[in-house]
Amino acid sequence: MTTRSILDLLTEREQAVRTHAEYLRVQLEQLTGQVNELEAELADLATTRKVLLALETRETERTGPANLPDNPVYQHILTALADTDRPVRAKDLCRALDTGFEPKRIEGMRSKLKRLVSLGLITETEPGLFALHRQ
Repeated sequence: MTTRSILDLLTEREQAVRTHAEYLRVQLEQLTGQVNELEAELADLATTRKVLLALETRETERTGPANLPDNPVYQHILTALADTDRPVRAKDLCRALDTGFEPKRIEGMRSKLKRLVSLGLITETEPGLFALHRQ
């Protein structure tokens, strides 16, 4: 190979590399634009989430928990739990609320407590022990 043919090959390769580099720069600009758009959307979504949570908190503070069952017994249970500083059993709540100690009453109370747990209004600290969420 002559020096001239080697130089021609180098020139061709340089041109190919320049063309490919320019192509990649264009792609990089496009991808950077897309990333910026997605990051802006993520920021908007985070702001929306923050606003909705704040509104939900204000609404809950104003009206009480929205998902509290209609039966007033649930409010009595929550009040009784608020009056104690330790987790309690269903039987203890039956005693506190004077509902009776028959097994069907205790099981009914346990069922109501489990429902309040599923609604996220109280917690079951250990199996059979129930308490309000403490901040």
